[in-house]
Amino acid sequence: MLALRPLHAAPALLGAVLEVTSGPDRRSGRIVEVEAYEAADDPASHAYRGRTPRNGVMFGPAGHLYVYRSYGIHWCANIVCGPIGEAGAVLIRALEPLDGVEEMWPDRPKARTSTDLASGPGKLCAALGIGGEHDGVDLLAGDGPVRLLTGTPVEPAGVVDGPRIGITRAVERPWRFAIAGNPHVSRPRPPGFGPGDRSAPATGPHR
Repeated sequence: MLALRPLHAAPALLGAVLEVTSGPDRRSGRIVEVEAYEAADDPASHAYRGRTPRNGVMFGPAGHLYVYRSYGIHWCANIVCGPIGEAGAVLIRALEPLDGVEEMWPDRPKARTSTDLASGPGKLCAALGIGGEHDGVDLLAGDGPVRLLTGTPVEPAGVVDGPRIGITRAVERPWRFAIAGNPHVSRPRPPGFGPGDRSAPATGPHR
């Protein structure tokens, strides 16, 4: 799956589980929302202008974690996808908390409900304890501090897509994917998300 270009790998990552351990502390969440970022043909990607010390992880190998700080405030986590040398990554936009929920609350003091614990790129990194020290971690090694685990695959009929949010370029591309109806998906929800969906201005972390 991760050998695919981000646009094709992104929807396939829905339902997978991201797990973080630190000593005896184990936290995890089911991936419910993602965004694809390519390279040379994607002006919204960090790799659009080529390789730099900041985005080097995006150039491979696939299966590694690319972590960056958005506007000096929030950490954001991406899963590197595609062939080595062809930069690409999938931004994890929202998780459904699974393990270590009680430990997440102190790190998300502004959260008022469980559906708000990890419903955004910066929120989920705070909830799971992902930071700059995790940049470049091999998610598939099996013994690293951050792991990508097989979860419950989502059928294509259960996936909705829409424009990426929190960016200013290539905003028309429908490269945001989410599990339809899942309450942990960030707002504004993609078109066709489900009953009770309401549009709102994008205010999440920018790239």
